[in-house]
Amino acid sequence: MRNYKNSRDYGCWLNYDLLPPAFLAKYEQQFPTMAVPRGMALTQSITAELRRGLGGLVGQVPNLVEREDEAAVALRLEDAAGSPEGFKLTVRAGEGLLKVLISSPGEQGLLYGTFAFLRALQLGEVEPGWELQESPRSPLRLINHWDNLDGSIERGYAGQSIFFKDNHLVEDLDRVRDYARLMASIGINGIAINNVNVHREETHLIAAKAEMSRTISCIFQDYGIRLFLSVNFASPLEFGLDSADPLDPQVQSWWKERTRQLYAEVPNLGGFLVKADSENRPGPFTYGRTQAQGANMLAEALEPFGGVLIWRCFVYNCQQDWRDTTTDRARAAYDHFKPLDGQFRDNVVLQIKNGPMDFQVREPVSPLFGGLERTNHLLELQITQEYTGQQRHLCYLVPQWKEILEFDTYARGPGSTVARIVTGSVFPLRWTGLAAVTNVGSDPNWTGHTLAQANLYGYGRLAWNPELSAEDITREWATLTLGHDGDVVDTVSQMLLGSWETYENYTVPLGIGWMCNPGHHYGPNPEGYEYSKWGTYHKADHLAIGVDRSVQGGTGFAGQYHLENAQMYETVETCPEELLLFFHRIPYTHVLKSGKTLIQHIYDTHFLGVEQVEEMLAKWQGLADKVDPETFAHVLERLQGQLVDAKEWRDVINTFFYRLSHIPDAHNRKIYP
Repeated sequence: MRNYKNSRDYGCWLNYDLLPPAFLAKYEQQFPTMAVPRGMALTQSITAELRRGLGGLVGQVPNLVEREDEAAVALRLEDAAGSPEGFKLTVRAGEGLLKVLISSPGEQGLLYGTFAFLRALQLGEVEPGWELQESPRSPLRLINHWDNLDGSIERGYAGQSIFFKDNHLVEDLDRVRDYARLMASIGINGIAINNVNVHREETHLIAAKAEMSRTISCIFQDYGIRLFLSVNFASPLEFGLDSADPLDPQVQSWWKERTRQLYAEVPNLGGFLVKADSENRPGPFTYGRTQAQGANMLAEALEPFGGVLIWRCFVYNCQQDWRDTTTDRARAAYDHFKPLDGQFRDNVVLQIKNGPMDFQVREPVSPLFGGLERTNHLLELQITQEYTGQQRHLCYLVPQWKEILEFDTYARGPGSTVARIVTGSVFPLRWTGLAAVTNVGSDPNWTGHTLAQANLYGYGRLAWNPELSAEDITREWATLTLGHDGDVVDTVSQMLLGSWETYENYTVPLGIGWMCNPGHHYGPNPEGYEYSKWGTYHKADHLAIGVDRSVQGGTGFAGQYHLENAQMYETVETCPEELLLFFHRIPYTHVLKSGKTLIQHIYDTHFLGVEQVEEMLAKWQGLADKVDPETFAHVLERLQGQLVDAKEWRDVINTFFYRLSHIPDAHNRKIYP
């Protein structure tokens, strides 16, 4: 059996294949030596990466030398101002060799600079006079795992956990190290390894099973990554206390002592991640306390150790009666947290989902961005494709994330984008950044669909610098992962960049969301959640569809935004059409800006989406002789399955609306009655 660790798909964007002849002509024999400062915690990781990278790319493993002036590639720790995660990379010519200097105030910066140098080498950017100076735009760049100790992963579509099996650590800790290396290469500096829906067994990661946390933390530490643990707010109840009230002195003392013991075992712990009062999880509401009181109690326990408390804002009524027209799930996060702005401790960071609902293919940006002015907060994204094809469908999310980051909140006038908020440029906050639920599992290619690796890579690059363009990130990933063939890079980039719109076309139109099977969230089911407790309604009848969230006669959600956006969303005439059904109830006969009726738009986009999948499949088939055979066969199988599913979505959704409206397709295509 082939060792999958030697496969291209396992290597992801760090395969370091021998460069093509045109690049080798510039770089061959140019990097025979390197100098890396000794005594750093990251010395071994940096040295190993340079040897591996240069050995693979130019066919020459550099020798380690003592003196910087003797090295073709030198790393230097500088006593200078600036972020310890930032670096400066300079290239000059000297004595027949390129001389590369990577300098930084911190060893993490040297590690990131090393990866940046190797990436630039693959892209052909390294030449005399070239300079690159970068620092991460945000202090927190986090990954959330929803892994359970039994090895399962909630919303995982790429196999089992890479950390846990049968309530123990996996035997293959080399894979954990490979994962840490992958994450460091894209600038991730914190990873929460267990599910926010903490079960009884997972609670012991902060108690009897703390040694497991320590083992993973030590591996992460070699790559400048801090371990985070998801904890159950009600943990004291599992250890003999009769309360988890955050204002109870006994509860406060219990958390302080438990945290002290944990840091003695796991000194590299970054802090805790908490999901409280959400989807039947326990929290401060149980005791009549606020979210701030609950978060501050845990933050106080973490503070002596420099720990950070990440507190999710996914708090809403998950027991809603579908007949209740006054409760709007979209309002919940703002209603709960905006009144508490400024009441959280300085080491509390609120983690806010990108939209007010739940990672749908299209929804507006959460009004908490721009709404919170005095509270640390993060943007939470979902890499794992829960509602976007579950890594069986190609749905590249970087274009979606760019739209979110570029959204102007007007919190401090024009230009107050989400990107500027999460990089600390709008409000003077101590902790800002991004977090994302990962798509990684034990499958040989890590993500179940090889092209889904691009979402993981793209998230890391945007977390490092939200101003990077989707096009640049995409071509970068395609080159690093699939090689330098121009046809491959062009074709795969086109497939990726168009796939989010394609997925939206054959699934749910104009921001209504959901319409999927309950529970597992895969495949079409137009009324799957329509009469459920989750508050996810589209309210389609024979005349119209959508939820009125205007201030004038609706739920008032539109009024949670700053004036410019509130006015934009308030009326049908000014609301962006891609979100029309999220904010308004619209008759099927309503004429859109395209000149089409709403119902015709639904029919047309669903037929178009299938055609676009057929085009993607044909494009991939055209690369048969230019892509690794194993990768080609795997992606081909995924795309063929996506085409089958897209046709099902088209037929189910179009039939649903035809049966409701009795309005035929203007083009006389077959709508199944």
